[in-house]
Amino acid sequence: MRRRTRGTAVAAIALTLLASACAKDSGNGTGSTNAAGAGCEFSTPPTAPAATSTTATDSQKIDGSALKIGLAYDIGGRGDASFNDLAAAGFDQAIKDLGVKKENTRELSAAPNEDEAAKQTRLRQLASEGFNPIVGVGFAYTESLKVVAPEFPNVKFGLVDSAVDGATNVTPLVFAEQEGSFLAGVVAAYQSKKCHIGFIGGVDIPLIQKFEAGYTQGAKAAAPKIQVDKKYITPAGDFTGFQDPPKGQEATKGLIDKGADVVYHAAGASGIGMFAAAKQAGVLAIGCDADQYNQPSLAANKDIIAASSLKRVDVAVYDFYRAAAKNDLASLPKVFDLKVNGVGYAAPGGKVDAKLQGILEGYKQQIIDGKIKVSDKP
Repeated sequence: MRRRTRGTAVAAIALTLLASACAKDSGNGTGSTNAAGAGCEFSTPPTAPAATSTTATDSQKIDGSALKIGLAYDIGGRGDASFNDLAAAGFDQAIKDLGVKKENTRELSAAPNEDEAAKQTRLRQLASEGFNPIVGVGFAYTESLKVVAPEFPNVKFGLVDSAVDGATNVTPLVFAEQEGSFLAGVVAAYQSKKCHIGFIGGVDIPLIQKFEAGYTQGAKAAAPKIQVDKKYITPAGDFTGFQDPPKGQEATKGLIDKGADVVYHAAGASGIGMFAAAKQAGVLAIGCDADQYNQPSLAANKDIIAASSLKRVDVAVYDFYRAAAKNDLASLPKVFDLKVNGVGYAAPGGKVDAKLQGILEGYKQQIIDGKIKVSDKP
């Protein structure tokens, strides 16, 4: 498989999973308003960077046929149209590219609000059956790996969204979610006719607050006076907020009733409810983690999906298995951010015009260059 340098586009493993922002000058030389003439007054956007040549690709063939690889999902598992499906895509592509035998693979799923003993049992089962390397999908495995990883010092564990201090056989696969969400906020500002947008979080925890923080900062960078409302489906400790589309739909309806005409989620499978509410109300929605415009399970609502922020869990999972097969885990990035294409945005279907694309690329480059620091806290 041909890849860009570490953490960049892995096109073959991406899941096949905005109305156009026709900005015009406001006439005062300081910003612009949207085409409807109603929404936001915008800041002067950064200039789009000049086009650059494609990064050299790494086509080295890695033989992983001797590996037994395991994957422990977060709640929702394969089929959540979001976070877990991305992990599944990276897992599937690793099997294909590394030549792993199907009988030497194993996937195990989690249940909502299960106790730590269940998570430890799942990890122990994989490790004791000889699976190595193993990926735990989600921060929920942090406490379990503190216990299980020392019991299997020769097993390489990858942990999505968290780290285990002092565990040398646990590789953190963490992301700058706030950077991709910043770009989602810019999109939302330019798409809003009311200069009023909303955010739906699955569970009120620091990880999801990173999405909220970036989204709000991006929206206010583009349109300083924009109103951003938020709603978390469940409080910290109740992880059903990631797997409850009806509650996602109810929460979204509440934001729309308050006036939001663009909504964005970081809510896992509950985001399916956000899209349904947006469709019913005739407002726009922004997807999360995967390119949700192209996901078959959301085909009925794709016309209201303006864009998606990308969190390339597929890239991180694939890269971890590949690096483990090479015995080169040190080559993985410390953080999968915009610089290594570990986060980003997708605007499929030709719905983003060239002007907005240039604005997004301008903000993206400023983040990469360090000219914009995106906060990970609201």
